[in-house]
Amino acid sequence: MIFKCKNKEIEYGNKTLLMGIVNVTPDSFSDGGSYFTPESAVNHALELISDGADIIDLGAQSTRPGYEEISPEEEWKRLEGVLSELRKKTDILVSVDTYFPYVAEKALENGADIINDVSGRVEPEMAQIIKKTGAGWVIMHSGEGSVDEVGAFFKASAEKCEALGIPKEQLCFDMGIGFGKSYEQNLELIANISEYKLEGYPLLIGLSRKRVIGTASAQSDPKQRIYGNIAAHTAAVFGSADIIRLHDVKNEKQGIKTAEEIKKWIR
Repeated sequence: MIFKCKNKEIEYGNKTLLMGIVNVTPDSFSDGGSYFTPESAVNHALELISDGADIIDLGAQSTRPGYEEISPEEEWKRLEGVLSELRKKTDILVSVDTYFPYVAEKALENGADIINDVSGRVEPEMAQIIKKTGAGWVIMHSGEGSVDEVGAFFKASAEKCEALGIPKEQLCFDMGIGFGKSYEQNLELIANISEYKLEGYPLLIGLSRKRVIGTASAQSDPKQRIYGNIAAHTAAVFGSADIIRLHDVKNEKQGIKTAEEIKKWIR
């Protein structure tokens, strides 16, 4: 199966793809400020690629609980130099984490391949940019949601995109772990992926270092949640998630690869 992203294609379904996170922000919940300069962000991205990332996800706006929204102009200002320098050094698939059409259009014009949209909506303006550029589009469910509700959202979003003329091969869905959901809903969604995953579309899961992992593992420091992440990522692999968005590619890929090997023997 193929996920089309502008003039690139990436195969999914045979192995779990790893999306490495680069936060170009001063206030992200787990690593805010660590990669805020273009040089540090690009170096970190190259390190993640060396560690085994298949996709790099650049984000310039924190979406942690209680975050303060910055303007589209400020978001693009943070991203522009990073994306420009990264494109000089690698041809890897690059995703930009934004819900602003202005930022999405600028990013796609300057080398991004995928828009990772956490708005929780299929907005016509964003849809037209995706259609025009042929970019990949990650559509995330946001807010409270059970397994049935998330499944219904995926189905309705796919139908809306079809009506807007966007080929299904350009779409990917994300259940939105940590975005307005209760602790119990987050765990239910991690444990029951196969019940709401939409056939014919890749599924992305982003739970790395999030509060649900901290609560479940009793680990207050986000950077020390590696083992909790691996346990949850194992459940994601068993549920056939296609893309896992994570901070620590080097260490956590061991757990993901092992889970993939074990999954082959599930009866």
